[in-house]
Amino acid sequence: MYNHYQEFLTNAIDNIKTAGLYKGERIIVSPQQAEITLSSGQKVLNFCMNNYLGLSNNKELIEAAKEALNTHGYGMSSVRFICGTQDLHKTLEKKIAEFFGTEDTILYAAAFDANGGVFEPLLDTEDAIISDSLNHASIIDGVRLCKAERYRYENADMEDLENQLKAAQKNRFRLIVSDGVFSMDGNVASLDKMLLLAEKYDAMIMLDESHSAGVVGKTGRGVTELYNAKGKVEIITGTLGKAFGGAVGGFTTGKKEIIEFLRQRSRPYLFSNSLPPMIVNAGIKTFDMVSKTTTHQDKLHKNTNYFMEKMSSLGFDLKPTKSAICAVMLYDAKLAQTFAAKLLEEGIYVIGFSFPVVANGQARIRVQLSAAHQTEHIDKCVKAFAKVGKDLGVLK
Repeated sequence: MYNHYQEFLTNAIDNIKTAGLYKGERIIVSPQQAEITLSSGQKVLNFCMNNYLGLSNNKELIEAAKEALNTHGYGMSSVRFICGTQDLHKTLEKKIAEFFGTEDTILYAAAFDANGGVFEPLLDTEDAIISDSLNHASIIDGVRLCKAERYRYENADMEDLENQLKAAQKNRFRLIVSDGVFSMDGNVASLDKMLLLAEKYDAMIMLDESHSAGVVGKTGRGVTELYNAKGKVEIITGTLGKAFGGAVGGFTTGKKEIIEFLRQRSRPYLFSNSLPPMIVNAGIKTFDMVSKTTTHQDKLHKNTNYFMEKMSSLGFDLKPTKSAICAVMLYDAKLAQTFAAKLLEEGIYVIGFSFPVVANGQARIRVQLSAAHQTEHIDKCVKAFAKVGKDLGVLK
């Protein structure tokens, strides 16, 4: 049988390559930071990392991880409810809840698991999930695991959301679900309007703050802080793998009864090993740092504004952004792949995004700014974009 299946897979992979949609992997042999070294020996500037606050190679976090290795060991070898809960886990959960102004927190191996484990335990056939069309794949997969009726509204379209809420009035419980910052476009969810609609149509709200926590809001508390709505959202999911140190680990934080119920029924939590102590202790240190100062966040916003101004002046087609995600629109998948490859030759590490990561005909290069970038890094990046843009006919 496999001979036939192998032929099928080979043809499918060839078709992906022909369409310009093949996703190769470049090998990094240095720590994750603004300037990285590839396995080829080439040193490049990294503009496609989720290292928003520049903490992925932070010395304080590394020391916190080492400390936990010495005091709490390497791994847990168990799930939380058997013998996988340490004092460190409870401390981190408390700090996350304090940071977001919520009542309790539950940790997961990844944000994908947090989103995969939140819907199925909480909602059933009588209930409704009303989900934004551009929500992250982990939300989409989590919804698929749930028996609740599904409604979908166009990205950030509050009129369409209201229409879907009207249609869902026949359901018992209603949950509006949205990314806080949409990872491919960089736009922020209109939480102020969502809250009004939720009150009007008797619904709850869940936000995925993975790309917004640490970035959005006066002190980086995310979209709920941006709209002065801390504590008003029932469920928030997020990650330790982006702004908060860039390692692994996800969380759900929110109303205490929801978190308590997830501890009893959420399958990714019940059947996955606990986060290792070194990750948890570094996470504790991260939340201590970002709770005391906005220095990293302030630099991130300064870098983002500078990049957007420079690129706009050159004439690139940019998506409006309120985050650190800057989408340079190219629309053609092969062009996006070629553009990214030529930028790498210029010492700029970015990735071309195309279907199925974004919609057909919406190919782009997603540039992500970081507090780790210096002005000279951004200048070099913009200069490379200008050169390649002219060479490929994107700029006149």
